[in-house]
Amino acid sequence: MNNNIDKVIVITGASSGIGEATARLLAAKGAKLILGARNHQQLARITDEIKHRGGEAVFRETNVANREDMETLTTLALSQYGRLDVLISNAGIAPTGLIDELAVQDWDMMIDVNLRGFLYGVAAALPIFRSQKSGHFVTTISTAGLRVVPSQAIYAGTKNAVRTIMEGLRQESRGEFRVTGISPGFVQTNLVNSMRNPQVAEQVTQQMADLGISPESIAKTISFAIEQPANVDIGDIIVRPTAQG
Repeated sequence: MNNNIDKVIVITGASSGIGEATARLLAAKGAKLILGARNHQQLARITDEIKHRGGEAVFRETNVANREDMETLTTLALSQYGRLDVLISNAGIAPTGLIDELAVQDWDMMIDVNLRGFLYGVAAALPIFRSQKSGHFVTTISTAGLRVVPSQAIYAGTKNAVRTIMEGLRQESRGEFRVTGISPGFVQTNLVNSMRNPQVAEQVTQQMADLGISPESIAKTISFAIEQPANVDIGDIIVRPTAQG
């Protein structure tokens, strides 16, 4: 344990993958964590392990697509620690497929979680950051929004919408808070579990196996952005395997 990051940090999508790796790394660096995700059992396990290693963490089962859940999560930071320094919006799903499949329900889900969930986080944290005159939005986006390929158009659309809103948020910050977007390439996570098209899921699974970098690589990037001085705003960071095209 060290105190490189003496900050109160909310992480969504914290029960696995990038969110879990980030929680473990930031806890080891002295951050006080509020973890949110839909998997109660996983959150409890991760929180217990962090505490066992001398870290500080609490959790709450959270559906980012529910505005009240996001408000409750940020309020937990205030009630537990008296402030909120960083919101890491990491929750995301990718039930990708060709547009011809007309999987409208999947489109709605991606909009609800990837875009609406991000916006609900902004709505919950922004008043706190304005009141404190400090804060940091860190959001997991994706390289899928930078290079659009067949079967990922809707997913990429939600990610590009987030990217656009993040830039607007940065410009409107008036220097009171920071805004950082992290765009991972292929990372070895369970994101493929939300993919309903078996052919797409198989292809992505193979690409992750062949190219994927560890979630810890993204966690280190997030930590780097958070650790910068208050007057330094790290904007967009792309983190992908060296072999990814």
